[in-house]
Amino acid sequence: MTRGDAVRARVLLLGGTGEARRLAAALEHHPRVEAISSLAGRVREPARPAGAVRIGGFGGVEGLLDWLRTNEIAAVIDATHPFASTMTRSAAAATERLALPYVVLQRPGWEPRDGDDWHWVDRVGDLPVPGERVFLTTGRTDAAAFAASDRWFLLRSVDPPEPPLPARLTVLLNRGPYPVDGELALLREHRIDLLVTKNSGGQQTAAKLTAARELGLPVVIVRRPKLPAVAIVETEAQAVAWLENVIPDSGGA
Repeated sequence: MTRGDAVRARVLLLGGTGEARRLAAALEHHPRVEAISSLAGRVREPARPAGAVRIGGFGGVEGLLDWLRTNEIAAVIDATHPFASTMTRSAAAATERLALPYVVLQRPGWEPRDGDDWHWVDRVGDLPVPGERVFLTTGRTDAAAFAASDRWFLLRSVDPPEPPLPARLTVLLNRGPYPVDGELALLREHRIDLLVTKNSGGQQTAAKLTAARELGLPVVIVRRPKLPAVAIVETEAQAVAWLENVIPDSGGA
């Protein structure tokens, strides 16, 4: 490093979402920040973000504390999936103990529109409305919650689910985004009469909701888990602005 060069602060970016990948790309050449993206490793072939990447868990709060200290992390941005509540709780606890700046980057949830027939639940596995042929889009790890059901399920996920599984199950391995026309064709082909999803938000998988509205299908939507008392931003630009506010400018004169 030559005189006048800035010292780049090391930032942990908890990723796995499109927002996290876009943020990693935005920070790749930032003059004040060196971002390290962390992926949980649950997807066999994850889309890799730009810049430095680590894959795997931390070992709970204590493991995360050790990793943050060892790697001299100056701030943490949590851009995990809105339902990755365990990681978010661990990150909030660890950064509080170390007095590190911490923010959650979370896209807004979906809101019902005219013509929607939505039924909100707090727990994956609750099916409060009838429907014999269910399109299940809660993710492969939640399929076990429906193992005791005698309904027929079409499960869409990136990787195959693991047992226990519903007895009447068809698995569709696919990765979004999904267009509305494709979702309409899928629902009609499989004679779906009930859609089950989480309130993930975002545009990548929202077309299924439009398709369900057009076909007049009921939708069971799992509410998001409550966040800890933390700072929240909704866009990558807001996350960059937050970082630039909490990371001191240590450039030379």
